[in-house]
Amino acid sequence: MTEQDPNIIDAEIVETPPVKAPEFDYTDGGVPNFDYVRDRIENRVATSIGANELAEATPEAKSIDEQMAEREQAGRDKLEEIRRQLRGE
Repeated sequence: MTEQDPNIIDAEIVETPPVKAPEFDYTDGGVPNFDYVRDRIENRVATSIGANELAEATPEAKSIDEQMAEREQAGRDKLEEIRRQLRGE
């Protein structure tokens, strides 16, 4: 067996396939990309719709809706009364 020079490294050259750059939510300039913005908006809309559906399903929400309807009707009645007074009826 022959001795090798300790300064020589025996290595095999292996070519690696090109690595696809991962898609990030922001560009290098700090601007969000379209997909990121769309996903954020869709998530907020879905969360809002879900929260609204849950809130409407509670008895407290129904009570508040009834109170608001009564208040609106009382406001319309009062407005009509004021209009009649202004017309001299």
